Amino acid sequence: MERQSFSNVWDALENTPAEAANMSMRSALLIAIEQKVRNWNVTQKDAAARLGITQPRLNDLLRGRIANFSLDALVELAGKVGLSVRLDIADAA
Repeated sequence: MERQSFSNVWDALENTPAEAANMSMRSALLIAIEQKVRNWNVTQKDAAARLGITQPRLNDLLRGRIANFSLDALVELAGKVGLSVRLDIADAA
């Protein structure tokens, strides 16, 4: 069996480069948002209210349930926690 090497875990797990790129962006955003929210040191109820989402939805975010969040939803949440999201576009290798 030939050994394969991937630049990130999503390249190995997803079926297409586009899906891998989407998941890579989603995971980076989810982690950054989760860290900001945890640094607030408030209850989940208060954090959910600040984000304009339900407490169960916040719990999904804090537990890293990435499948429950679209890229659009994460970009919106990033703005609510004070993050600026930037997209770099380059030619494929």
